[in-house]
Amino acid sequence: MAKQIAEYVSLIAPDRKNVVKLYNGASPILDNFGITKQVKSLFGKTVTFKNGAYLIIEHTEALHVIDVNSGNRNKQSLGQEDSAFEVNVAAAEEIARQLRLRDMGGIIVVDFIDMSSGDHRNKLFNKMNEFLVSDRAKHKILPLSKFGLMQITRQRVRPEMEVATSEMCPTCFGKGKIKSSILFTDTLEGKIDYLANKLKVKKFSLHIHPYVAAYLQQGLFSLKYKWKKKYNVAMKVVPNQSLGFLQYVFYDKDNNEIDLKEEIEMK
Repeated sequence: MAKQIAEYVSLIAPDRKNVVKLYNGASPILDNFGITKQVKSLFGKTVTFKNGAYLIIEHTEALHVIDVNSGNRNKQSLGQEDSAFEVNVAAAEEIARQLRLRDMGGIIVVDFIDMSSGDHRNKLFNKMNEFLVSDRAKHKILPLSKFGLMQITRQRVRPEMEVATSEMCPTCFGKGKIKSSILFTDTLEGKIDYLANKLKVKKFSLHIHPYVAAYLQQGLFSLKYKWKKKYNVAMKVVPNQSLGFLQYVFYDKDNNEIDLKEEIEMK
């Protein structure tokens, strides 16, 4: 493959054919040169950059917001002001890199760590200009405000492309909230009551998430034991990894699914 690539480069750019080198390292080539880490950083909103400091990158319809955090970083030799300036400079360098990697366009607002020194704010502004000087996208940087905010406008170089890297949460089904465990067990007991007293089903199995199954069977006088005695039923709890935390399925003695609502109402 190295030979084929070298031949291809010599055809399209003869003056650049010497840049092709064969890699013989033990680790994967992308890992060795840090490419894998850079690619992964494109999809997350948290980006670490130096000594535990990190960025939080959020995208909205109107603008992009980048928050600078020092993390657990603590240098005893530096005062709070100097330490904040050092983190902010390192953050500015990483932000410039992320803008190019993600090709972020439009309005970008950066919330740097607060600095009281006007000299430090001016130096940070100059550093950001320095870090973005090689950016071929048209951009404009405004000085820091008194609240530590820096505004950047940047023209996107490539067409916008969105890669779906997330999926619906199997626990809350995209709503961001779940019912408490007390309400959840109340719902299950209500279903068992309905099965035993309305449908007259006295022998069945309950398929449920393993964590919930363990909770129902915990202790000598578990909820499973109490329900079996209270409703006079033969009930088997079956852990099922394919079910979400708030999903459950009842099966009769012939292993046929009983027609009950599988998902809990989330109100």
